[in-house]
Amino acid sequence: MITIYKSSETGLITLDQHTSGSWINVVNPTAQELDDLQQLGIPSDYLTYPLDLDERARTERENGEVLIVLRIPYYQGQSVDIPYTTLPLGIVMSEEYVLTISRFENELTREMISGRLKNLMTHKRNRFVLRILLATATKYLTYLREITKAVDILEDQLQQSTRNKEVLELLKYQKSLTHFSTALKSNELMMERLHRSRIFQTYPDDEDLLEDVLTENQQAIEMNSITSNILSSMMDAFASIISNNLNGVMKFLASITILLSLPSLLASFFGMNVHLPFENTPQAFLLIILICVLIGAIAAYIFWKRDWF
Repeated sequence: MITIYKSSETGLITLDQHTSGSWINVVNPTAQELDDLQQLGIPSDYLTYPLDLDERARTERENGEVLIVLRIPYYQGQSVDIPYTTLPLGIVMSEEYVLTISRFENELTREMISGRLKNLMTHKRNRFVLRILLATATKYLTYLREITKAVDILEDQLQQSTRNKEVLELLKYQKSLTHFSTALKSNELMMERLHRSRIFQTYPDDEDLLEDVLTENQQAIEMNSITSNILSSMMDAFASIISNNLNGVMKFLASITILLSLPSLLASFFGMNVHLPFENTPQAFLLIILICVLIGAIAAYIFWKRDWF
């Protein structure tokens, strides 16, 4: 799907065809759409590289056009094995327009289209691309905060858990953090290369914005590292907690089994076909019941004092 936007005083407006200073957003293009885009003079490799989900972050320049492949965060949902992952977003800068291309529709471009990212100016190509880079780093920080909140909820559940379900949920977030770590470091190398190339040093404001992008990305790297280390330690600790919780349940069940076996043992003695105490007493049954209750109470008191419950 190809959609063309251009900034105006009221925000982004949709165009039928590209003009100078427009933004072309491409999502999961068909073969025919790729052919149409090549008619604009875009190298075919610039269009196919970002569609490869394993493509690393990097930058290229050919015939005056710049390709930036950026790894952006992508939320797949709680039901999948890896809730948060990354995917490549291709940014092609030409003299007339900026083109973005990705395999899937993502939250980053949706925020740009909806107007939640203020002051987007498609005719200022460098500034527009830098805003994409900054929004990407900010989105990483947002998703990392969501992961932290989800882990805190699982932490409360794990304190009383005797199952592996919660630990497996933590493992899913650990996988997400691993994907984030790889993507953020790859983005950092790509951004430093852009910084050295002086592409965005035409205007002082653009250079300052690039510094902000590098700072935000570094903050995301550090936050991801801290969250990953905490989560790894938590998984080791909660594995022991689950084992201790299970031992506590088994201890309680064993205590209950012993308490129930004592009356059964006494009842079996009085069920023998031999001469027994109280056999000529009319209240024998009641006395035996009272003895069983007394023995059970004494045993329960001993277990309670020794913290065996």
